[in-house]
Amino acid sequence: MNRKAIRRIPLEKFFDLKVDFAFKQLFGSEKNKKITIVFLNAVLKLTGRNTIKEVTFIPHELGGEYQDDKQSRLDILVKTQNGDFINVEIQLSNQHDMTKRTLYYWAKMYESQLVRGMGYSELRPTITINICNFTMFKDNKNYHNTFHLYEDTTLSRLMPEEDVMEIHFIEINKFISLWYEGKLNALEDLLIRWLLLLGMVDGRNKKVYAEIYRELEELAMEDENLRAAFDTWEEISQSPETILAYQSRLKYILDEEARYIDGINKGREQGKAEGMKEGLEQGLEQGLEQGLEQGRKQEQIELVKKLLKRHETVEEIMDLLGLSREEIERIKSLNLPLE
Repeated sequence: MNRKAIRRIPLEKFFDLKVDFAFKQLFGSEKNKKITIVFLNAVLKLTGRNTIKEVTFIPHELGGEYQDDKQSRLDILVKTQNGDFINVEIQLSNQHDMTKRTLYYWAKMYESQLVRGMGYSELRPTITINICNFTMFKDNKNYHNTFHLYEDTTLSRLMPEEDVMEIHFIEINKFISLWYEGKLNALEDLLIRWLLLLGMVDGRNKKVYAEIYRELEELAMEDENLRAAFDTWEEISQSPETILAYQSRLKYILDEEARYIDGINKGREQGKAEGMKEGLEQGLEQGLEQGLEQGRKQEQIELVKKLLKRHETVEEIMDLLGLSREEIERIKSLNLPLE
């Protein structure tokens, strides 16, 4: 195989596959089903599930019910030959709601299986795969984390025979860092090859990792599925229709990201302003309280002085003002002139 034949367009022309539109063009179409199956098996191989041999793409609209869902979901939903449901979602930008979004859409997908006359026992395992271009778990160095339902103390799974809930998080930024540190071997791990494919282009910064391309170029010599993915990737990256749709989608994502960041900054500025105002109000309130307290003390001193001038006893002043003997004796010791 001629090495130059792996691509016919400049690297900078390739779509960023972390943009959900491009990802779905490659992994979410019937004609690329074989690529999708290979990719899913690479992700799921460590969970002990049966090898996927066939998938059916399911058109779905799990989102759109809330304002935040608008134009935000271009994910992939498939049903395997075993009847398991798998949802794959890729996210370029971090909106800091990924965990709750994931649980919500997993629940919607699981619930959507149930139809009239169907028993709960017929519900099939439902798997969510989230591919994130940002850090989800700061204290965890793993780039691929898988979650199930466990009992807290014994760590036994709630339903080991079927394990109906399985959620994957793959963090591309961690993956790229580990690859550059030389800690990942694409020859030994099929998933690494596919994640290199996803990480090669950085559409936000208009950057291509040439080192990753060179490794993929070598791997594609022996991996026909990877080679097929490259061919399809190149094809969708130069179609006038998909170029326009891709650029529009990328712009929408980056605009949403900018609005989110702008909202955070405005919130911070507003918080600072409100904090300064609150601090000023608290300062004035504390100053007023201190002033009143000092005024009350001064009034007490003047009153004690007048009572002493009238030759009232300490015991009588104690009863009258509710002061302690020590407080009255302290005022007497000030040697203040009696008015």
